[in-house]
Amino acid sequence: MRAARRPLAALGAQSGPLAGLGGTLLLLAGLARTVGLGGAGWLVGLTAGLTLNVWLARALRRDPSARLGPAGWITLFRATLAVGVAALTAASFERDVAVATLVTLSSVALALDFVDGWVARRTATESALGAKLDGEVDAFLMLALSVEVAPSAGAWVLAIGLARYAFYAAGWVLPWMRAPLPRRDWRKTVTASQGIALVIAASGVAPSAVSRVLLALALAMLVESFGRDVWWLYRHRHERPARVAATRVRRPVETAVSTLLALAVVWAALVAPTQPWRLTPGSFVRLPLEGLVVVGLAVALPTRARRVVPWLIGPVLGALLVIKVLDLGFFIAFDRPFNPVEDWSYLTIGVGTVRDTFGSRDAALAVAAAVLIGLTALVVPTLAVGRLTRVAARHRRRSLRTVYVLTAVWALCWLLGVEVSGAGIASTSAAHLAVREVHTVRADLRDRAHFSRLTDREDPYGKTPADRLLKGLRGKDVLLVFVESYGQMAVQGTSFSPGIDDLVHAGTQQLQADGFASRSGWLTSSTFGGGSWLAHATLQAGVWVNTPSRYADVIGSKRFSLAAAFRRAGWRTVADVPATHGSWPEAKSFYHYEQVWDRDDLGYHGPGFGFSPMPDQWALQALQKLELAKRNRPPVFSEIDLTSSHEPWTRIPPLVSWNQLGDGSIFKHVAIDRAGLTDTQQGYAQSIQYALRSLYSFVEHYGNKNTVLIVLGDHQPSRVVTRPPGHEVPITIIAHDPKVISRLSGWGWTHGMLPSSTAPVWPMSDFRNNFLNAFDH
Repeated sequence: MRAARRPLAALGAQSGPLAGLGGTLLLLAGLARTVGLGGAGWLVGLTAGLTLNVWLARALRRDPSARLGPAGWITLFRATLAVGVAALTAASFERDVAVATLVTLSSVALALDFVDGWVARRTATESALGAKLDGEVDAFLMLALSVEVAPSAGAWVLAIGLARYAFYAAGWVLPWMRAPLPRRDWRKTVTASQGIALVIAASGVAPSAVSRVLLALALAMLVESFGRDVWWLYRHRHERPARVAATRVRRPVETAVSTLLALAVVWAALVAPTQPWRLTPGSFVRLPLEGLVVVGLAVALPTRARRVVPWLIGPVLGALLVIKVLDLGFFIAFDRPFNPVEDWSYLTIGVGTVRDTFGSRDAALAVAAAVLIGLTALVVPTLAVGRLTRVAARHRRRSLRTVYVLTAVWALCWLLGVEVSGAGIASTSAAHLAVREVHTVRADLRDRAHFSRLTDREDPYGKTPADRLLKGLRGKDVLLVFVESYGQMAVQGTSFSPGIDDLVHAGTQQLQADGFASRSGWLTSSTFGGGSWLAHATLQAGVWVNTPSRYADVIGSKRFSLAAAFRRAGWRTVADVPATHGSWPEAKSFYHYEQVWDRDDLGYHGPGFGFSPMPDQWALQALQKLELAKRNRPPVFSEIDLTSSHEPWTRIPPLVSWNQLGDGSIFKHVAIDRAGLTDTQQGYAQSIQYALRSLYSFVEHYGNKNTVLIVLGDHQPSRVVTRPPGHEVPITIIAHDPKVISRLSGWGWTHGMLPSSTAPVWPMSDFRNNFLNAFDH
């Protein structure tokens, strides 16, 4: 009978997780049917619900005496509601948040937090499992609510939701923080205060200032509570080591697993490649010499010195791992490794881009994720090295034999040049990476000094008299049009380039029928995947601007920009920059634009399209209305930035009739192309086609005999589209007056708007001088 009762008892114990999982599915289905969840809501809801109930099932299985009493079932119901709150928060990234439903679920979950404790005390069913489950539900609910509130209150609110998890993470580094804490009812008060403040902020019933004050008070109480707990644990830290050691002895399987995980972390950190196309299983078949050195130190050094090894080598290994992650990201985005001197500025630029594209919430979460990944990359290798050195020291003789054998294998592979996936098995890649970073820093500092001396020199074109400047373009409206991410891969050598080529050929024929001619060539952009401002400065200043420091040097110098040349020669210089928002001092101090038409000035009242705040077609017509349509005006030189083809290519507007554009409100009611959500290449191709159609249609409708356009891409798209052939971008000059085109006869450019594969390739920095030489006489 006892043997028969045991399975029945186990089945009864598992009824809680099964019921919890079923309740989660029912709640998510109900939310999807009533307020809508979307893919993100379903994904987060199912993941959270499954994780919660699997954890509960494991806890019940490990402790046969544990069970869910009346209070435990109430806590499980609260957990299901918390999963619903998390699902609604995730769904709000794709659609308008169902505030009433979210606040209702949160309020019920908070109210039941008082009920389950009262029931546990009245029924004498308080248990360690119930307390643990109650704490985890509280922490998860606070995390979900803080993510929901962060966009309106600020990213600092995420500290409320992450506090408990940061406390757990600290326990991995400091074992004394894993000791059980004495009961303190104040913790419940603090948790309730957090929940109430977060629900009030999420509901929007209170003014934002009041909500922020309540959240700040809740965070202050949380800091005080955790601070008191940490102080108590620190004072009792000497009571913990014996229990930790005993626990480890009793769990040999977990000890073996943690050792293997530590080995995997160190191994991966030492041999992982820095280039995404080499990130294959074969690339990890390496024998790192640096790892053998670490194990050798652990065996050879005395105990006190050995304890220092993880804290010296671990952070260095963590820093190299961070560099490798950044290298992978920069190769994907910019086709180059991370520069430890120059590229930290891209972090703030990236946050701003995410904010402009997806909103403040995603930007705040991106910052939190980046910080979490960075801390993890720094801390985990240190813990892993500590684990390996302790194991090696405990098994000194076996470790020494292993080091000897592997060192001999490493030497043999090095002598024979044995390779897997194009790289040698005998690896010293971590040491080479560290040396490379040092050389990069030194070379970058020398380069900055050299470039500063170059920009300090007097620009010879800056002395050209006004009456000689740009004589071949007098009376013409010259439009310098940058098409975002319009690179060589758009028109050559990819599966989607034939469709774009057909559009370009059709545009060429269309404009030829209207009396326009064109010539096209190639420029090598100074940037890749992003950093458009670097390409703009390179083209206009005639020097190679490929880093933020070079950009800062150029805009602070007296280099003679194209815009400055046109202004000196009598043109009205303007910038039509729909994605620019806020201060842009170099527009006047360096480029010498008389007028900047940015996001706030163009008068658009329609929806945004990903990163692009307005469609290219509308930005072009705004320039026509604000500048080109005026009577009795001087000729206009304008930079125009077409941004609809900016990554992520998930919201592409349609081309509408020019007389229906109005104030842009029409785009609230037209179909949006979302091809890029499922097919990045198709989304990119569609966005380029839209940008070019808008431009060709603009010239057809508003172009005249005095219209001249310089149309080029700023850079290739990032590697998320496909691996590119290089940094080349197409450039085309379009004009109605044949005398303008005749001045390009010595350039060797291709007839039409599609450069041939044999057309000349210039560095983008050469364009300014060649252009001024062609039109200055």
